Amino acid sequence: MADFLLELLSEEIPARMQAGARAELEKLFRREMDAAGVAAGELTVWSTPRRLALIARDLPTETEAVSEEAKGPPEGAPDKAIDGFCRKNGVTREQLELRDVKGRNTYFAVIEKPGRAVKDVLAETIPAIIRDFAWPKSMRWGDASISTESLRWVRPLSGIVALLDGDVVNCDVQGIEAGRTTVGHRFHSDGAITIGSADDYADKLRAGHVIVDHETRERYIAQEAEKLAEVVGLKLIEDRGLVVENAGLTEWPAPILGYFDESYLDVPPEVIQLTARVNQKYFVCTRAFAKAGASKDGAQSNEVPASAGTPELANAFVCTANIVAEDPAVVVDGNRKVLAARLSDARFFWELDQKTTLADHAKKLERITFHEKLGTVADKVERVAKLARWLVEEGIVRPCAPAEAGAQSGSGLRLSPEITKEELADLAEQAARLCKADLVTEMVGEFPELQGLMGGYYAEKEGLPQEVADAIRDHYKPVGQGDEVPTAPVTVAVSLADKMDTLMCFFAIDEKPTGSKAPFALRRAALAVIRLLESNRLRLNLSSVHAELVEASSFSSEEKSSPSTGSGRTEGGELLDFFADRLKVQQREAGVRHDLIDAVFALGGEDDLVRLLARVKALQSFIETDNGANLLAGYKRAANILKKENWGAEPAHTGDEDPLENVDDPEMREIYAAQVSELSYTPEPSEKALIDALDTAEPKAAAAIEKEDFAGAMSALASLRAPIDRFFEDVIVNAEEKDVRAARLTLLARFRDAVHQVADFSRIEG
Repeated sequence: MADFLLELLSEEIPARMQAGARAELEKLFRREMDAAGVAAGELTVWSTPRRLALIARDLPTETEAVSEEAKGPPEGAPDKAIDGFCRKNGVTREQLELRDVKGRNTYFAVIEKPGRAVKDVLAETIPAIIRDFAWPKSMRWGDASISTESLRWVRPLSGIVALLDGDVVNCDVQGIEAGRTTVGHRFHSDGAITIGSADDYADKLRAGHVIVDHETRERYIAQEAEKLAEVVGLKLIEDRGLVVENAGLTEWPAPILGYFDESYLDVPPEVIQLTARVNQKYFVCTRAFAKAGASKDGAQSNEVPASAGTPELANAFVCTANIVAEDPAVVVDGNRKVLAARLSDARFFWELDQKTTLADHAKKLERITFHEKLGTVADKVERVAKLARWLVEEGIVRPCAPAEAGAQSGSGLRLSPEITKEELADLAEQAARLCKADLVTEMVGEFPELQGLMGGYYAEKEGLPQEVADAIRDHYKPVGQGDEVPTAPVTVAVSLADKMDTLMCFFAIDEKPTGSKAPFALRRAALAVIRLLESNRLRLNLSSVHAELVEASSFSSEEKSSPSTGSGRTEGGELLDFFADRLKVQQREAGVRHDLIDAVFALGGEDDLVRLLARVKALQSFIETDNGANLLAGYKRAANILKKENWGAEPAHTGDEDPLENVDDPEMREIYAAQVSELSYTPEPSEKALIDALDTAEPKAAAAIEKEDFAGAMSALASLRAPIDRFFEDVIVNAEEKDVRAARLTLLARFRDAVHQVADFSRIEG
């Protein structure tokens, strides 16, 4: 067995491309090995800014001999066809074999392929990998670049190291010959480094001041940066993505702590952190756990500026140099000056934006198109403002009740319990009208990631109510699965209105997500709405919101009519189906079965997601009991009989259909029409027991559902389990007497309809 080393040396590979390049190198190497019949075992792939390296352990020295067969033309085929088959497979006519294939003699070529040296296979593999390598962006270089056939790479490829158990794998890629020499660090290493084998590769590069293992560099950067901050009593703000990026920018990382002018701390901390991160790749620190601080000039101090509240940003940064400087202060000073220039720009934007009120900024939204069919962002803001106010006026979003007044809001602030509904509606409308204003500010133009956040800061500086500032800041939340869900009433109203407007408007113009594209993030918006409703226990009927939004919108009269789609579903119905799908996704991790969600949605007329989810969870708890499982079995047996006999309306119908549409017997139809109010025979004991059980269970279940006591409704249905079991054991449903048969089928339909008060059990699996 042999170990193989491949290093592809080039100019700087962008840090953002290195992870994908490692995966691509491994994929292509395995592809080539599989094609050659070589088992590639353990692979190690490393990257630095200047190289990609792959080490394959325990490769065989030779491939195994194989025998392949190729089916050719039948006997009697034209000579040209037979000769062409021979040429294609490298055999003569004498080497062909005749075999019977479905009663007809057919030529076969048996091709013996002897084993090959893996070294020769690798010599063909390396050019194939380089030729087929997929980079997000690549380039040609040198005189050869005038040809479209020339080599493409992310940056000019300068060297190839290819060793199999210490022997060079000879190959040439457009004038670049493979060898055993590479280079070390650009500044800390002189001359070529000769690699003996895969075993000494990492050690020799480390001696040349190159840590070739990217994960080792990442660990070192994270640990050293944290240590530097702790030494001066600060806390490094963790940023895994920034650690990876710094590791991708350096071959010999050297974290250094520096300070910037404390006056820049007047700028919001998120702006400072983003400026340092995006523009300079620097880490920033807080004083939250400080035992010692830093003075304005960077000197040590024994003061403890940290407070018990939110960690305070410190005027310190950690940059990662790619050299070990003789005088680190010179490097720190250079980085401080560059960061100061960036922070100066940020402070300029911060101060400039505050010279204009948010209301005046909001007027500029008329110049920004939201969507060609939906008008401008100003139009959207108008719809959101009206909808946010309506959510409060309808009591869907309420002020804190006195008992709730002490509860902590999602924004960390308390809403006064004395606030009235009208005052809350005014605050929600005001916040909604200003929530998108920061989109036209200079700061958000520079850092789009700060939208909403900067609006909140500007609202505070302007002296607007704190509830309005919080709502502007947080109205985009929740953005992702782990994001905080707002609970402050004003924020909830604006956030919910914003997302519902997006969903309903895009569905109205038939811009729905498909399997191949979802450009408007509607799935994420639906999940956010579900989380808002569930976390805040908001009782919201989607149909009423849709009606209010259509009334408040500037849609044309045709759009307001909510035309049906090609599938026959109205826009509102399609949106409800969309929410059902998103609810399944959202509840899957909570262990809620998707078929139970279908069973509740199938009842129709249920678009209160909180009530629906409560019903689903009660149903799941019930189905998992013996009573639930047996009742489901009895239901399915009854439903199958009724379906076979075309007796009674199908589940989830509107009630306008003829329940015996397919029953041809006029006498049976007449009996059913009379509802068999007076039995013309004496029912059997098991039949009477089911009738009595239904007389008791039906009103109990209906009353429990009216109170939204779904567990109580399930309990009422559980009482039907034993009677329906005995009914099927003792009673013949399809009796010869038509009136008896009709009565028993009607009884089963009554049983089925009683169960349907809770859910459409036909949708439940099992």
